[in-house]
Amino acid sequence: MTWFDLPLDELRVYRSASREPGDFDAFWSETLDEARGHALDARFEPVATGLSTVETYDVTFAGFGGQPVKGWLVLPSGTTEPLPAVVEFIGYGGGRSLPHTHLLWASAGFAHFVMDTRGQGSGWAPGDTADPVGSGPSFPGFMTRGIEDPSTYYYRRLYTDAVRAVEAARSHPLVDAARTAVTGGSQGGGITMAVAGLVRDLAAVAPDVPFLCDFPRAITVTDRAPYREIGDYLKTHRGRAERVRNTLSYFDGVHFAARATAPALFSTALEDQTCPPSTVFAAFNAYAEPDKAIEVYDFNDHEGGGPFQQAAQLRWLPERLRG
Repeated sequence: MTWFDLPLDELRVYRSASREPGDFDAFWSETLDEARGHALDARFEPVATGLSTVETYDVTFAGFGGQPVKGWLVLPSGTTEPLPAVVEFIGYGGGRSLPHTHLLWASAGFAHFVMDTRGQGSGWAPGDTADPVGSGPSFPGFMTRGIEDPSTYYYRRLYTDAVRAVEAARSHPLVDAARTAVTGGSQGGGITMAVAGLVRDLAAVAPDVPFLCDFPRAITVTDRAPYREIGDYLKTHRGRAERVRNTLSYFDGVHFAARATAPALFSTALEDQTCPPSTVFAAFNAYAEPDKAIEVYDFNDHEGGGPFQQAAQLRWLPERLRG
C-alpha cells in the first residue's frame, strides 16, 4: 500500500468542511440531562481472575435511557488510596473481552475502567451489553442504525454511555475523579473525541487512529468499512444523502474537538484507509486545547503505532495524571 491521502504538510493545516449544527450544544445537553435523569447505579462486583498483580471488578452502570452497560475496573493489587484513572473505549465490532486482556494501565499504576460497547462484541472481542433500542432499516453493521435522525442514531446512545462510563469510574472510592483520562483506538478513539468535548474536566485525552471524524471527507475518500456502510446505505436509499449528512454532523469528532479542554496525544498512520489521516488531522487541527501532539506513523495502515503508540502513551500520560 502507498500513501493515498494529502501530503503531510497539507495534512498539518487541513480543515474539515463538516458543518456544525446550530443546536449542537443543546442537542447534547438535552441528551445527557435525559440520561442523568436515571440513577447511575454503578455496581462493582469482585471477580476471581487468577491474576495476582491486579484486582478486577465486573461493572454495571446505567447508560443511555437508564439501560445497563457492562465494563471492567482493573486496579493494581493492594490499592488502598484513590488512583488516577484511565477510561478506555473499544474499537468497532469489539466488546470488553476478558479481564486478563486489560493489564497495561493497571501495571503502570493506574485504575483502568474499560467500557463495553452496546450491541457490539461479536466481531473480534466478546461483549456483554445489549442494545435494546430498535431502528429503521439499516445496512449490516452499526454505522447506519437510525441514521436518518440524530435522536435515533446509534452513536447517540454509545456516546452517552461513554460519558456515563466516566461518571461510573469516578464514583468508585479508589478512583481519583480529578485525575481521569480517556483513551481508545479507532472507534474507541472516536468515542474518546466525543467524551473530550462533552466532559470538560478531564485530565488528559489520548485518541489513537480515531474513527468517526470528518464524516464529509471520510465517506468519500475511503471505500473501506466501516465508513463504506454509509455509502452502501445511500446506494440503496437514493436521495437521502443530505438527511444522513445532517445526522452525522451531530456526531463528528471535529465538533467535539473544538470544545475540548484537556491535553491530548493523537496518533495517525499515513497508509490508513480505514481512518484516513486527513480525517484524523481534521480533529487534531480543530482541537481547542493548545497542549496537544500527534504521533505520525509514515508506513502503517490502521494498526497505526501499535505497541510503539502504547509506549508513547506510557511516556506522556503519567505527566498529566500524576501531577
